[in-house]
Amino acid sequence: MIDPHHAPTGTAYATAPSIVQEICLIAEASGSGPSDVSGDREFRLRKAALLDCIAVQERARYGVAASADADDAAEVAAEWLVEYDVAHSGLSRKGRDLVLAEEYRDYVRAEYEAWSRSQAV
Repeated sequence: MIDPHHAPTGTAYATAPSIVQEICLIAEASGSGPSDVSGDREFRLRKAALLDCIAVQERARYGVAASADADDAAEVAAEWLVEYDVAHSGLSRKGRDLVLAEEYRDYVRAEYEAWSRSQAV
């Protein structure tokens, strides 16, 4: 999705599909029928990672002020994933020091990187 050498996300998205490909996959999953994809952790993770990538690119290209909307969307999606993990996997916000929006986004990056490695096996 992004060049890991020019963004603060490190290698989290190094093997991710392009932003356009990921948007298509997420849109396809969103309209895939009667199942509720919002309850699917993978869907939430991929959407949060996509929005994080977009926000990182926007910030790098246009600066902090111009990326505010993208940052807000990434923060909401990251919190959506954290809320799901708290409810379904016993994640403790306090135990993981998940208080600030940037910490939620760091969590998304770590979880996406772990998920990506598990998909490569």
